[in-house]
Amino acid sequence: MAKTYQYCVAENWGKGFIDHNESSRITFAGYPGNVWQVPAYNKQGNLWIAKVAGSVKTKDEAQAIVDAEVTAAQTAWDALSDEEKANSSRPADITLED
Repeated sequence: MAKTYQYCVAENWGKGFIDHNESSRITFAGYPGNVWQVPAYNKQGNLWIAKVAGSVKTKDEAQAIVDAEVTAAQTAWDALSDEEKANSSRPADITLED
């Protein structure tokens, strides 16, 4: 099966991180741990990763980063009082796509 997505880690600095032209040409998805998903084998996606000084990760590496962030958030939620839990839901597991 051909790879559909590639992953990188890049810190979002705010305005200009993803500009209007990029958002119209590239489908982005952001995940916990500053993990970003962009289409694989896409020139615009590769240029964007270079622009943001992204560190390319394999799917397994990216999944491990996301899992660690989600586990930390779940642990923090589990430590909340029942009253605090009533106002929020436990962070859900996230599975990255190929």
